Amino acid sequence: MARRHWLFKSDPGTFGWHDLENARGRLTVWDGVRNYQARNTLRDDVKRGDGVLFYHSQSDKAVIGTCRVTRAGFPDPKDAAWTAVEIALEAKLAVPVTLEAMRKVPGLSKMALLQRGSRLSVQPVAEAEWEIVLRMGRG
Repeated sequence: MARRHWLFKSDPGTFGWHDLENARGRLTVWDGVRNYQARNTLRDDVKRGDGVLFYHSQSDKAVIGTCRVTRAGFPDPKDAAWTAVEIALEAKLAVPVTLEAMRKVPGLSKMALLQRGSRLSVQPVAEAEWEIVLRMGRG
């Protein structure tokens, strides 16, 4: 199966890119997701090796870098009724790709993040969207 891509949202006040950079092995368990649709995505669709855009919600509202899923869905250590995955830091973008900048790119108009009412913390990212965001992040 081909590598898929995702956008994971995080409030930098709770766990941000800086925390991942300083985490042991630059790995973290992505837990605490408490939305059924996002849980089901983590459980059923996110696979080892998939790519992740690490998105700061709240303050920056920007993609900060990329990660890779190193362990697919398993019971959330804080509550086994929910699902977690493990991710590893891959690379920080040279330039954060802001929500405002993404809204101006026609090739991202259908991106889940840019859809009205899109609040899910785990969202699919199409291959073309992934490539556009990475290009934008190169500066």
